[in-house]
Amino acid sequence: MEDVIVTPFAQILQCLRNIWANYMMLTNIPPNKSKRAVAKDSDSNPQHPIPEDQYQKVAMETLDELEWCLEQLEMTQSDRSVSDLATNKFKRMLNRELCHLAETSKIGNEISEYICSTFLDKQLDLPSFRVEEFDELTEEEEESAARRRRRSKPRPMMSHISGLRQLKSRKSFVGLIPPYGVEPVTADLPACMSKISSWGMDVFRIAEYTNHRPLTAVVYTIMQERGLTKALRISCHSLVTYLTQLEGHYRRHVPYHNSIHAADVTQSAHFMLLQPTLENIFTDIETFAVLFASAMHDVDHPGLSNQYLVNTGSELALMYNDESVLENHHLAVAFKLLQTEGCDVLREFSPKQRQLFRRMVIDMVLATDMTKHLDHLAHLKTMVETRKISGNCEISMENYSERIQVLQCLVHCSDLSNPAKPLELYRQWTERITEEFFRQGDLERENGLEVSPMCDRNNSNVEKSQVGFIDYIVQPMWEAWSELVYPDFQFVLDTLETNRGWFHDRIKDNSSTEIRSKDSDVKMTSSHAALTSSQASSNGRL
Repeated sequence: MEDVIVTPFAQILQCLRNIWANYMMLTNIPPNKSKRAVAKDSDSNPQHPIPEDQYQKVAMETLDELEWCLEQLEMTQSDRSVSDLATNKFKRMLNRELCHLAETSKIGNEISEYICSTFLDKQLDLPSFRVEEFDELTEEEEESAARRRRRSKPRPMMSHISGLRQLKSRKSFVGLIPPYGVEPVTADLPACMSKISSWGMDVFRIAEYTNHRPLTAVVYTIMQERGLTKALRISCHSLVTYLTQLEGHYRRHVPYHNSIHAADVTQSAHFMLLQPTLENIFTDIETFAVLFASAMHDVDHPGLSNQYLVNTGSELALMYNDESVLENHHLAVAFKLLQTEGCDVLREFSPKQRQLFRRMVIDMVLATDMTKHLDHLAHLKTMVETRKISGNCEISMENYSERIQVLQCLVHCSDLSNPAKPLELYRQWTERITEEFFRQGDLERENGLEVSPMCDRNNSNVEKSQVGFIDYIVQPMWEAWSELVYPDFQFVLDTLETNRGWFHDRIKDNSSTEIRSKDSDVKMTSSHAALTSSQASSNGRL
């Protein structure tokens, strides 16, 4: 089956190539007269003359395609990038799919609301997915909420970065550094750490074997294996001191967004950078920036969503004007910690190197805001399809914009990698994120707030939510990444299918239609069923 081109820019490019090939055939111009080189196996190879009985038909088809291209270009806003075109298209398509899902039942409605509130930015006009209205608060509940507001403490002055605190072991690390940057509590650690460059390393065991210091162990080991401390002249003592401070500022009581998650994301990013397709593409500073960004991307996470912080008018939301609140906070804490005594791992960097490093880290961490998800998907699909049409199989990144987009997508995929890990690990991550959601819901209910989607421990379906999460968010992203670095990550798609099947088989209400059976699923990008259906009325185009 021929691959369907779905991104707008790639569609226009493909159409123009068809027009060029048809023109060459219609005019009988020899291929060697053209400035464009055409591969021998290219579908647009114009070397064969067109039969006379087909001349008029091809001429009319060429005119039709040319008029379509002109129409699309005339409608394109001059201030929008080609990726913006794809982003808006994917938003419309996902919005349409979620509307259908929301109409099926209450749980389908809740899954739709969660995906919209988490992965779509507020610029998109979304319909209400409400199946039922929330009950109004009783007088007793309103009075209880009012009492809690009266008891709330006054806000402190926002003259400092909140979340920074003095740790018990705040002194610089001195003496001989242990093999993995931490003192192991068991002899089993080396066997576990030997899988540092493998997909699906068990970070939960590493947390257990390092006395809750998995992030320090993982990052230090990766830096040593890659030779980055030597290449970038980073003091190993400063690195361990900084990692100790950074890990100490992750909140251990938060079920999901803790240092174990940070270690997992960092190790996943390390593995992705090791694959042959990306080999020798990124510099040492870029690689270090990826590892640094992955390690600190959720530091001091309170276990609450951006939307919760905005809705409650938190100090952080006020400080960062409701935009990527947590992501901005993580960056502020991480860079402030570099100023702690003995923590400056960038000490030997030149001013230009420090500036570039900081810029890359900021761009990557801000990109972990899940409302940017469809932007990343659009970037990847546009890049993949443009390469496919042009016949260029190599990843060419000649400027900062192209390079940082790929790195942003890499970190974002690492952040969404739980469903692509071995099932035993995926189930543990699911239990943790579910508990974190439920705790937020408990807090919202306690404070008289509307409980966020997927956060009501009294009314949820974990299995259906995970199937929906894979179908609409995770699998489309990993499919696009796998196309970019083909064939390095095909095994990830197989793992996703296996894990999806496990959760799908455990959906309690098998007669429910909000998550359709695997055989009849209309996924957003798997086999491009949803994408192509949206184009049927326009002959496979925009």
